Amino acid sequence: MHNTVHFILQGKGGIGKTLVSTILAQWIASKDVAEGAQPLRCYDTDQENATFTRYKAMQVKHVPVMTDSRTIDPKRFDALMIDILEQDGNCVIDNGANTFSPLMGYLIENDCFALLAESGRKVYIHTIVGGGDTLHDTAMGFVSTAKATSVPLVLWENEHFGLLQSAAGKQFTESQTFADNAARVCGRVVLSARNADTFGADLKKMNTARLTAAEVRESDKFNVMEKQRIKVVFRDLFEQLDKVAW
Repeated sequence: MHNTVHFILQGKGGIGKTLVSTILAQWIASKDVAEGAQPLRCYDTDQENATFTRYKAMQVKHVPVMTDSRTIDPKRFDALMIDILEQDGNCVIDNGANTFSPLMGYLIENDCFALLAESGRKVYIHTIVGGGDTLHDTAMGFVSTAKATSVPLVLWENEHFGLLQSAAGKQFTESQTFADNAARVCGRVVLSARNADTFGADLKKMNTARLTAAEVRESDKFNVMEKQRIKVVFRDLFEQLDKVAW
């Protein structure tokens, strides 16, 4: 992982973009420490709910693109691009539903993916498909992102809203929708729906406190079993990320 840029993009709100950002950032940070790389840089472009910035350990920089009249000025994304290009290192960009279309339009109109590649950056788009009632909308978001770009995609399958399958029982990854774009996917990560009373409660406690897994390990606010369950979850997610064809 050297000079990589990771955009978390999905137009549907509340689907887990910030969760994915925090998991990905923690995984990359663990690699950076092991390899002696430059510190990870994190950004949050969400103008309404800048949750990523509340994770103090990640030192997330907020990117203000909203004007005083409450409209989004795409040119203000220039500051984000300049910041990414000015120094080496890995970057994670969490993007809110309110800035999905403006940011995607900006990236495509200004040929930013090519600019990043020419500058020695390897770009990835992380897109989330949710289960249950969110499946249709998020699947369409996956398709639109795949069609609009040419960079590698990492698919995150979020089972917290239900299984990723149609009413007929067909899994999303077995659908024609996925097959048509499967060549673009360099890896998949499953956010498994675990026991809500144990794993779910512990993860909620962790996320409400805006803590990283490393901070939980050192915290006296979590008992030994809560720490163990969080360790199990992050070990699984990190192992999945290790298998992505970066």
